[in-house]
Amino acid sequence: MRRKVDRRRFVAELAAAGAGWMVLPARLARAYAANDRLNVALVGVGGRGRWFVDTIPKMENVVALCDVNQQKLDQAFQQWRSGVKRFADSPRQWERQAAEAYRRLLENRPRTFRDFRRMLDEMDRGIDAVVVAIPDHTHAVASAAAIRCKKHVFCEKPLTRTVHESRALRRLARQFRVATSMGNQGTAAGPFRRALELIRDGTLGQIQDVHIWNSGGGADRKEPPRGEQPVPTWLDWDLWLGPAAYRPYHPLWTRRNLWRDFGTCQLGNWASHTANLAFMALKVHHLWLDAATDRSPRLRIQARCSGINRLSFPRWEIVTWDIPARAELPPIRFTWYNGPAPGAREWIQPLKAGLTDQRERSLTDFAGALIIGTRGRIHTTGHNATFRLLPEEAFRDVPTDRPRRVERSRGHERDWLIACRGGAPAWADFDYASALNEFLMLGNVATQCEGPIEYDPAAMRITNDARADELLRCEYREGWTL
Repeated sequence: MRRKVDRRRFVAELAAAGAGWMVLPARLARAYAANDRLNVALVGVGGRGRWFVDTIPKMENVVALCDVNQQKLDQAFQQWRSGVKRFADSPRQWERQAAEAYRRLLENRPRTFRDFRRMLDEMDRGIDAVVVAIPDHTHAVASAAAIRCKKHVFCEKPLTRTVHESRALRRLARQFRVATSMGNQGTAAGPFRRALELIRDGTLGQIQDVHIWNSGGGADRKEPPRGEQPVPTWLDWDLWLGPAAYRPYHPLWTRRNLWRDFGTCQLGNWASHTANLAFMALKVHHLWLDAATDRSPRLRIQARCSGINRLSFPRWEIVTWDIPARAELPPIRFTWYNGPAPGAREWIQPLKAGLTDQRERSLTDFAGALIIGTRGRIHTTGHNATFRLLPEEAFRDVPTDRPRRVERSRGHERDWLIACRGGAPAWADFDYASALNEFLMLGNVATQCEGPIEYDPAAMRITNDARADELLRCEYREGWTL
């Protein structure tokens, strides 16, 4: 199979030389799709990675597993054994097919690795695509390494921890012409795509404001973990740290979204979902397209929070992005509210207070978005996968279940796999996802600054604060690179 993959990539690269994204001719794409399954490596098989351990084998060959935690590698095989036991005699055909896929994996046991660099080196010709689902601070280095080996890449959200890393992945994906996608799965939902149509068609009138929220908040840790504890035998601590500065092992360092060195907190974890519809529908990503012109647009970002904390994330935060005109659309403001109850409820009350009909007071306090136009509003759930038009009486006859004109999704991961075979790029490819992630990570920069910051997408530079500009990138320790 590898010889066929190389030939098609070679033909496509010749045909698309000098271009951005390319789509193989339909004849070639169909021929490739008719061949054996893609050989996929899973980098990260715990946490969110468990989803891919379950789903990817149903669609493609899983040929390698990589995780710095041996327990997670062992659990992946146990997950497949449980799947065989559970679904082998199911009355549902798709469950029996899943059980058969898991059985084949147990018989042909994929190779396991601790270090994705070694995996790519030893199995280069046996891997077509890589799924990355590891801690935020290692997303960029793993994705970049795979792309440089000309592997297609699916990376879980957030795409990266820093603005610079997002820009680097976008550049690499274009340079090596691989199929990419970020894991904000709501993008594939029918209601998401229908809401996109309604906003762009003007059903809500001119959009005036966007509010996005999550009740999680940050840990606001004032001190790093103290002391050193023995490294568990099942964990490769040095590889877990990856490009981050070395420090003695303490289990608190591995806690998700506690520390800026390793995570992105809710702006990466949840705003990747809640901001997605408005960001796409209102063409905010066009600012990054305009960055290639001499228009040089600027964004202004300002944060209020529980206190500046450069070690951890603030307990609560309110971030505003003032977005200039782009494409044919006027300037607009996005506002992000993040913090635990009761704070989150208090922040959402002003949004509710301005709404007239009682049904609108069911706005969730956990995660969501409210997109406000001159003729109506859209309220979405956290993943942007469902929505309501408000006031409901005014839009009772407007269908909301699926798109009418834009393409329907075959499933978020499957859309990426189709792109791997030469089909259309995934909606959340790195061209788009890098812009969304840059936008959100600027919020994390703003919570570390006293005043507003002004960002130039063309130069990838904060123009009014040299200290803030330094926060767009991070230094890697020796042995790690993009």
